[in-house]
This record gives sequence, C-alpha cells and structure tokens, in this order.
Amino acid sequence: MEADLRAAVEGRPPPSRPARLAPRLAPYLAPGMSGTAARLARGLAAREALVARLRRADAAIVEALPDPLLVLAEDRAVLRVNAAARRFFGPDPGTGADGTADTAAFLRHPVVAGAVDRALAEGTPQTAEAVLPVPVARDLSTGVIPLDPPLADGGRLLVLLADRTQARAAERMRASFVANASHELRTPLASIIGFVETIRGPAEADPEARARFLGIVAEQADRMRRLIEDLLGLSRIEMTEHQAPTGEIRLDALARDEAAALAPIFAARRATLALDLAPATAAPADPGQLAQVLRNLLENAVRHGRDGGAIRLRVRALPTPEGALPPGVTLAVTDDGPGIAREHIPRLTERFYRVDTGRSRAAGGTGLGLAIVKHIVVHHRGQLLIESEPGQGTTMRVWLPGRVPDA
Repeated sequence: MEADLRAAVEGRPPPSRPARLAPRLAPYLAPGMSGTAARLARGLAAREALVARLRRADAAIVEALPDPLLVLAEDRAVLRVNAAARRFFGPDPGTGADGTADTAAFLRHPVVAGAVDRALAEGTPQTAEAVLPVPVARDLSTGVIPLDPPLADGGRLLVLLADRTQARAAERMRASFVANASHELRTPLASIIGFVETIRGPAEADPEARARFLGIVAEQADRMRRLIEDLLGLSRIEMTEHQAPTGEIRLDALARDEAAALAPIFAARRATLALDLAPATAAPADPGQLAQVLRNLLENAVRHGRDGGAIRLRVRALPTPEGALPPGVTLAVTDDGPGIAREHIPRLTERFYRVDTGRSRAAGGTGLGLAIVKHIVVHHRGQLLIESEPGQGTTMRVWLPGRVPDA
C-alpha cells in the first residue's frame, strides 16, 4: 500500500505485485537467496506485464471489429459489447456504455434464441438468419460460438452479427431488374414477331395492311433499340460511378445547346421551353454525361407535361449556401403536367418504375431515364431533388459541384 501511495504521489504507475513482495520476503530468506528471489520477482513482473499487454491488445481487437459482437453469460446476460454493437443497437442508459438498448429484444427473437439454446446445449457453433422489423427493417446473419472453457468474466457465448440488409436489397434489385428488363424486351419482340407473321401470311396481298403493320414493327424495333441503349448506358455509368469525373463545363452553354437540339420534340408536342440561364461552371464534370442528364430531364418533362404546355429550364450558380444546398451550381427543369403524388417520389429513380405505366410506354419512355440521371448525378458527387404536387407540375432539380465562371 505504501509503495502504491508513493507511486501515485510521484506520478508513476504502481509497482507490480511480485516487485512489491520481494523486499518483504528478503528478511526471511536464507543467505544468498535474496538475489534469486529478486530475479524471480523480476521474471514474474515481466510476465504479468506481458499478460496485461495481451489483454489490452485483445480488448482493442474486439473493440475494433467492424461487425457487432456480444459476449453472453450462461444465463444469456450481456457481459460485453464492442463499439460496432453499441453503434448498431445504441447505448442503454440503464446499463451504461457497455450495455445496449435493443439487445434484449434481439436475443428474444425466436430464431436467435433457438441458435443460442442449441449452442449451449450442443457446444457447437450455430448460425441464424433473422429480420428485425424495427426501427428500420434489417436482415441479420448471426453466428453463435460457444466458449469452452468460459472466459475469465464468465463469458460462455460469442454472438457475432453481420448486417446483410444492403447486400440482400441489391440481390432483390438485381432479380427485379432482370425480370423487368426481360419483360420490357419481350413485349415489343412479341409484337414484332406477331406482325411479321401476319405480313407473311394473311396480309401478304394487302398493301395497306402491310404498310400499317410495317410501321408498327418499326416503332417496336425502335423501342427495343432505345431500351438496349439505355441499359448499356446505365451499365457503363455504374462501372465508373466510383471514379470522380475530370474537367469542367459551362453548364449554361450546354443547356442552351441541348435545348436547341430538342426543339423538334417540343414542336411535336406544341410545348414551349423558357430558358433562364445564368453563367455557371460545373467542375469536375463529364460534358457527355451532363448533356445526357439535360436531355433525359427535358424529354421527361415533354412526355409527362401537358400538350401545348410550358416547360422551364433554369441554370444558376450558388456562390453561397442556399437552404440545404452548399455552394455549387444547379439546373432545374419544371413542367406544368399533372404532378406526382408524394408516395411515388422516393421510387421515381428506380429502374423501370412508372407512375402511369400505360402513358409512359405510349409516350416512348423506357422507365430508365431518371435512373440514369440519378447515377450520373451520384458519379458527379451531386444531388437530385424532386419536387411535385398533384395538379401543380413537377420540378427536377440537380445540384453539382461548381462555381461562377471566371470573367
């Protein structure tokens, strides 16, 4: 105790237990044994320090594991959790930083509880797949590992969690994408095959019917071409999405060029396009991809706006923050169509998602336009904002890194 107090006063760590015992034993040792006792004390002190370092290293490794980990006692009480588990479940005010708020609910899940029971009864590792519905639905892959002998603190089980929510959502999305793409291609292909058979058979001697059917075949073939081009374009964008673009582009000039190129489409729908273009430079930027963003947004506004309606294209530089948007550049396309109900807005950028399937297909849409826009915007480290109310039209707003161009 005296040595511990002296060390505390002097700001030193207290001596190890062997180092404290050696001086006390010295008067009782035979002559010549004191040196041996001192060497044994030093060896024990070194071993004690090594064990302490190993324990600290073990604790640091467990704490740094990226996946949540729980240590359970024989009675299934939570003894320890790592930082990932605290982030995943949240700290429990009742038990302090080492407890978690939702672990009890998780351990009561029938699938997880069954895996824990089997691990304790059989002494073999168990796995469980569980879905936690609240507060946010999560797919969890759980491993339960029995410890024999138990840990020094009574730990009998390790429970290791892996959050598979995003991976399984991606799997479902890929399956849905394949099914939708197959359906979208199968429909025009079936039409082409049917009309070709008709032209070669009953309509072979009817020039008027042949001309009408050939027009439908050409229309369906063009629909397939557009769909395949969009699919290939989306695949190319996804492959490079993790790489930021290089270069820069005057967004106002690009918008003016794209508006001029789409003039025949506006004329066909008797729609008017109002330009409100202020100088703005997007950087870093890929001019080809941003041209596709403008093209898709304008075509989308024409398809879903009303005949003879008005569309507005606006480009601005934001030298200072504006609301939730940091400094950069924005482009916005506004139509005066029927608008979109609030429940549809979060899903508009999903592949093949359509609010009105029949109208979208009749207008020539592939269901991929906004998905392509979203991926290009993400590639440019930007944001896509959709604002709409039923009966009030729709505004598609894109924020991109950029600046006011130099004079």
